[in-house]
Amino acid sequence: MYQHIFKKRYVSVGLALMLGGLIVTGCKEQPITQAFAASPAMVQTAPAPQPSAYDLSTAIAKVAQAAIPAVVHIEVTQRSEVNNPMMPFENNPFFHFFFNGPNMQRKFKQEMKGIGSGILMDAQGHILTNNHVAGGASDIQVTLADGRQFPAKVVGTDPKTDLAVIKIQDSDRLPYLAFGDSDKVGVGEWVVAIGAPRGLDQTVTQGIISAKHRTGISDPSSYQDFLQTDAPINPGNSGGPLLNLNGEVVGINAAIATDSGGSEGIGFAIPSNMATRIASTLIAYGKVERGWLGVSISDLKPDAAKSIGLPSPKGALVADVAKGGPAAVAGLKRGDVVLSYQDQPVADSSALRNAVADTPSGKQVKMTIWRDKKKQELVAKIGSTEDAVKVLSASVDDRLGVTVRPITPKEDEKYGIDPGEGVALSAVNPKGLFGQAGLEPKDFVLQVNGQAIKGVDGFAELLSSLPAKQPLVVLALDHRSGQSGYVQMTLN
Repeated sequence: MYQHIFKKRYVSVGLALMLGGLIVTGCKEQPITQAFAASPAMVQTAPAPQPSAYDLSTAIAKVAQAAIPAVVHIEVTQRSEVNNPMMPFENNPFFHFFFNGPNMQRKFKQEMKGIGSGILMDAQGHILTNNHVAGGASDIQVTLADGRQFPAKVVGTDPKTDLAVIKIQDSDRLPYLAFGDSDKVGVGEWVVAIGAPRGLDQTVTQGIISAKHRTGISDPSSYQDFLQTDAPINPGNSGGPLLNLNGEVVGINAAIATDSGGSEGIGFAIPSNMATRIASTLIAYGKVERGWLGVSISDLKPDAAKSIGLPSPKGALVADVAKGGPAAVAGLKRGDVVLSYQDQPVADSSALRNAVADTPSGKQVKMTIWRDKKKQELVAKIGSTEDAVKVLSASVDDRLGVTVRPITPKEDEKYGIDPGEGVALSAVNPKGLFGQAGLEPKDFVLQVNGQAIKGVDGFAELLSSLPAKQPLVVLALDHRSGQSGYVQMTLN
């Protein structure tokens, strides 16, 4: 529920989960503004706000009054099976004699409830929220500001950006919000957050944009470009809007940095431009396809920049290149620095990662790189997710002796695995690294060196980037017993 950030600080994803009532982790029917496309086409953002003077004594109240009808309260239920805590001893004869009778229950059904917020995007009932709110939910209940309640279904989720779209059905026209241009939001600009912190729905808070382009906030394999705000955000705010004083959504509240578990004035929102791109794709296709370049990249340190003749540490340093991938075919090499992508400057590794992800597969892209203390131009043909899985999986098979596949929804439910997390082993070479460590086909890999695995592409990308002789601590789940544990090994 919480992740370490800034040494002692934590990131809270803002979803309060409860087990049997005990916390265990931590509308008027009229359209507001026509901005989000009702059809599954590319979302049209609202026109850029014109410069104007605001009366702060009334501006926030006007934004709240207009926006509240389109902000919903979301309650989710997650059901899974967990092992009987006594079952680890089931192979003990003493245990069998005294406890393992015909009525011994091997599995228990576990039910967890959570809360969050969401934004009505169109009159058809599409709601944008966070993946950590709606992803993996067995049941979703949506409550509108006017008290009406609806069951909701998941349209699509994207763990990589922590976004999800759910949908409710209603014969009446629903209110919805306009989305603004997050690129034009300035540091110091006033913003308003609305949501249901701690379950207190229709809560309005205000603050400013504290910073832009924050990265390294959560999972390092995710796509991050957060807006930072001091508008108070607490668990339950997740998925709610961050609005400018024109009443346009400029961010989706997603996380906080905190020692206490509550707001300490450091909140993070997913920019509206990223959110609308992902939402339109989820509505159209139910999933997100991303471009793939086939490189492992990192930020450039000042000393490293100076040593290779660059005046500033701007750009993305190429740490490794996938054999047979688009970057390798284009001639990109380890140690190159990508300075621009499609004629746009590359500030850091996150900027390049996000730009590539937004590029359609098959598109030819131009890159300016720094090599041998001079600029060079390269052209690469962007690959698809399927290309990435094929190329990287071959690399993983060579290094680890395993073939992997996605974990099915039925397996997620059976073993209590979060949707989108981990991979299943479909084949294991007994003489390979994983085989020698005792892993078998149908087992699951959930983490590597403390980093959660996000599907086949995430697993392959992580493993292919690790150097030789790298120690590995793998969190695996045994398909026979349902028990998980850590396995230590060293890469060849």
